[in-house]
Parts: sequence; C-alpha cells; structure tokens
Amino acid sequence: MTVRRLGAGLVAAALITPALAACASGGTGTAGSTATPTVTASGTASPSGAPAAGDAKQALLDSTKEISNGNFRFALAGAGSTVEGQVHQPSQSAAMKIAIGGPSSDLAMKLDVIHFKPDSWVKLELSGPTANSLPAIKQLNLGKYQHLDQARIKGNRNLGFDFDKVDPAGSAVLTQGITEVRSTGTGAYAGTIDVTKAAEAGSLNAATIAALGTQAKTVPFTAKVDPQGRLSELVLQLPAAGQTAGQEIKMTYSDYGAATAVQKPPADQVVEAPAELYNLFN
Repeated sequence: MTVRRLGAGLVAAALITPALAACASGGTGTAGSTATPTVTASGTASPSGAPAAGDAKQALLDSTKEISNGNFRFALAGAGSTVEGQVHQPSQSAAMKIAIGGPSSDLAMKLDVIHFKPDSWVKLELSGPTANSLPAIKQLNLGKYQHLDQARIKGNRNLGFDFDKVDPAGSAVLTQGITEVRSTGTGAYAGTIDVTKAAEAGSLNAATIAALGTQAKTVPFTAKVDPQGRLSELVLQLPAAGQTAGQEIKMTYSDYGAATAVQKPPADQVVEAPAELYNLFN
C-alpha cells in the first residue's frame, strides 16, 4: 500500500466524513414506529391526527441554528471510524480526535488535530501489519504535533477547518434534505432524508452517495433534540450498496455554549510537517 493509496482509501473517505467501507457493518432497517402519524416535507399530515403541517420538519430545521454559533462538542461514528471534538468559535479554535480502523485492521490510524486560527497541528499514529511497510513512515514524525502550512491545506477537509462553516457534519444542510418526517415522542423524530447533498455537508463522501444510487433519495433517519430544541443526535441508516453492507452513521452534539478554547500543543512537542504528511492526505 502506498502513502497516496492510504490517503485516498482511509482518510479522504473516513476523516470527518464517515463513509461506506467494505468491512463496515450496521443496521439496514428503518427506525421509528410505523404507527406514528407521518408528516411529509411538503407539510401534508396523515388523516390519523398528525401534528400541524410541517411542524416536525421545521423543528429539525430550527434545531441546527445553534450549531452555527460555533460553541459545542460533537461526535461522529460510522464505517469503522470515529471522530470526537469541540468547536469554540469565540477563540477561533477547534480540536478533533479521529480513529480510523480498529485493532484487527490491516492498517489503522489515529489523529489528534488542533486548530487555533491561524495555525493547525496534527499528531499521527499508525498501527497494524501494513503500517511499517509505508515508504514514508520514518519521515512522518509520529508522536509529535506536526505544524501545518495553511497554504498547503487550504480547502482540504481532512486537515483544514473552516471557521465560517463550523459544523463538521453539516447537519443544517442534511436536515434541509428531509423528505418525510414524523414525531416519535418528546424531542424525537424519524423519517427519510435525501442525502445527495451530504458531500457538501461533509457527512458523507461523493463516492458513497453515488454508490447508493436512487436509495440516496430516501435514507432512513432518526433525530433527537434537547429540551431547548437543539439538535442532540442525528442517525442515518445507510442501506446496503453493491458489495457493501448497510450501516449506521451517527452524529451527536452536546455542551452548547459550554465549550472552551482549545489548548495549543506544547512548543517542545511541535515540528514542521514534512512533505510526506501532505502527500498522505492528498
């Protein structure tokens, strides 16, 4: 496996944008009770006594507004990858811990990414039987925070962070794609969502969406909001596509307004990132 293949196969598909992977597994069924009255995205309620037309979708659209203030903690999980971190817009800082692959993987990756505008750093850990065979492994300064040249990561979702678009999962874009939704209880919802714009949102990659074909238009989802009406959980149940099993993509949000400024890495733990690191993520 080359460094470039590593970047394309593990990072671009899974880092911040959890995507389908051949080894992934998860449920394929729809969530929520089918007995609950349905409200379509156009606002048409079922005759059995649904809430006022459009209320359920509007509640979810409104639930993402607080995210744009950029002060929260979040987590993403799917395709054998996990991401957790915090965003603190007041200080223009963010931090993420990413794990791609597990102990049984041929190649696994952990990243500790820190952004404190205008600087960014990443600490990288590679493991698994394939790790030591990577041609550039000795140049990657594993165990140190590698300072990133902003000119070289501009527009790179894997290493960069856009403080004008502070939600790594793009839930506001996703909720706009809701095609059907119903209330399943206090602060709980279920329905279907068109994920064809999820690549723009940052929660799925384009190849995953293309593989879903027409199924991308009606992906089952569940969602929860907190007592203040803010989104706390969004779960997509991706159906099987080709040789890839169906799986669950889960996004959670917490600590709205209570995140803190990220700490910069200690100076004695920082080195400049070599060219091999940028190649890994291109």
